[in-house]
Amino acid sequence: MNPVSKRSIIAIVIVLLIASGLALAGSQGGKTFNGLPIFAICVATAILIQWIAFIPAFAMQTEKFYDLAGSLSFLTVTTLAIVLGSAGDMRSLLLAGMIVLWALRLGSFLFLRIHAAGEDRRFSEIKPNFARFMLTWTLQGLWVSFSMATALAVMTSTLQVGADVFMGVGFLVWAFGFMFEAAADRQKSAFNANPANKGKFIHTGLWAWSRHPNYFGEIVLWIGVAIVALPVLRGWQWVTLISPIFITLLLTRVSGVPLLEKRADEKWGGQAEYEAYKAQTSVLIPRAPKK
Repeated sequence: MNPVSKRSIIAIVIVLLIASGLALAGSQGGKTFNGLPIFAICVATAILIQWIAFIPAFAMQTEKFYDLAGSLSFLTVTTLAIVLGSAGDMRSLLLAGMIVLWALRLGSFLFLRIHAAGEDRRFSEIKPNFARFMLTWTLQGLWVSFSMATALAVMTSTLQVGADVFMGVGFLVWAFGFMFEAAADRQKSAFNANPANKGKFIHTGLWAWSRHPNYFGEIVLWIGVAIVALPVLRGWQWVTLISPIFITLLLTRVSGVPLLEKRADEKWGGQAEYEAYKAQTSVLIPRAPKK
């Protein structure tokens, strides 16, 4: 076994241990099904779906349904939590609706984008290595679990809290982030679809105010989810508030902004227009361009 495969296997074990810790914390004060915590069942399901999808993906050496599997996990886990937990309270149903709507929009957008592009270059060197490719799918299961953690804690909790200001404010924050992200995605898709823009970078619309407005919207909407969930959290369930923190760190420090900034620098770095755009435009949080 080569060193890359060994490191990947170790990483998979670490990811599973982290997922187990999250499942243990989120299950406190939660409902059970056949003696098993529903929160933990949901976390295990999120990872299992990725492993099942990984098998044909590796056999076919394709990443084309990677994002689709992620969205399917959100939809499946949400449904599982509501059904097994018999969660019929307003807060749980609101959170479920928020996640389902987000997953359907983003999942379909990413699926169509990868099929139009033909490939995702992030996977070019990863696909041939079984353990390394499997790690990416396992990490997606962890991403689903962390992202949904606060909402899952509510949907599987034995405690129910009636409608309050947290629900209203949280939903408005989520709605703002959702619409902001969707608008940014539509603007970039329209820009890239125009043959006259081939080889160019977008710097109009929301992209004139932020170099990554879609990521800003993504972070904001998950903060909204956490706000809705706040009144229900108890004890170790507070650990699930890592959800928006995890997403923020992931997008700003790991696979989001750093990766795209590097690619943009490689493609347009040194060009006067691009360098001016970078100097004048916020990396993430939207603000009026500097003069």
